[in-house]
Amino acid sequence: MSSSSGQPQFRYTQTPSKVLHLRNMPWECTDEELIELCKPFGKIINTKCNVGANRNQAFVEFADLNQAISMVSYYASSSEPAKVRGKTVYIQYSNRQEIVNNKSSGDVSGNVLLVTLEGVEPGDVSIDVIHLVFSAFGFVHKIATFEKAAGFQALIQFSDAATALAARDALDGRSIPRYLLPEHVTSCHLRISFSAHTDLNIKFQSHRSRDYTNPYLPVNPSAIEGTLQPVVGPDGKKKEPESNVLLASIENMQYAVTVDALHTVFSTFGTVQKIAIFEKNGGMQALIQYPEQKQKSAQRKLLLLFIVFSDVTTAAVAKAALEGHCIYDGGYCTQ
Repeated sequence: MSSSSGQPQFRYTQTPSKVLHLRNMPWECTDEELIELCKPFGKIINTKCNVGANRNQAFVEFADLNQAISMVSYYASSSEPAKVRGKTVYIQYSNRQEIVNNKSSGDVSGNVLLVTLEGVEPGDVSIDVIHLVFSAFGFVHKIATFEKAAGFQALIQFSDAATALAARDALDGRSIPRYLLPEHVTSCHLRISFSAHTDLNIKFQSHRSRDYTNPYLPVNPSAIEGTLQPVVGPDGKKKEPESNVLLASIENMQYAVTVDALHTVFSTFGTVQKIAIFEKNGGMQALIQYPEQKQKSAQRKLLLLFIVFSDVTTAAVAKAALEGHCIYDGGYCTQ
């Protein structure tokens, strides 16, 4: 017999066992749901749910081998497949003869949490919002976000296991406050377990990863572009968010533009903390960065131009005054 998806519901070549392996289980299936499915066929002495990378597998152990065979035989000949919460469940004999309930890595306390953010797409919840939520329980050392089959996930590293445990106990099953989410997101549910990691390897500060213990880590430009939520003006159009980090493109460049020339132009509006020059796509650009991110830039093929102001207001005034103007007289080197 085959399921409607074409995937066989049973394997006939395996040696019968009183332990059955069930696949395609609903997310966060409970022991009670598993027992409810299996108890008509005999006495159940052990279960193990939420197994596998996607936590959609389970094991059930019957008291007697014939009881397990009875369940497999029933669904093998039935026109209706086994279902839990409306999902077709695929059943096979397990290679094991008993369930040993060793704690999985998700049950063993550690200083790194694995967080699944349900109901959102990558980019809907910024890394700054994640940091704000979890730092309420202690100093967050590092955060790394990524996408897996289970959805948008994050690894969050605390100083110690006790702090991570407190955060998990308080936030698992809860939702991020609505006011911290974009308007189009109605809810963001948190599913939290412990990770086997103990120290995350963060190579860049970016909108996907942060190391709050190393202010000198190189900054990926996406750290600037990806952390700010879009702002919509009264006319419904997306507004450019203000920041003390500016990106300037210099056009119609007829003369060499030096660091000193740029410093003279931008220091009119406030103290300039850093300047470096870079070429990209045949032109010159300026990337202006937050002052607390005072990292030593690694040498790359492109020389980066960082113009850093001490506050957002200064940067905004400079942007308004200089955008479209020229560095030199005669209409040359337009910013």
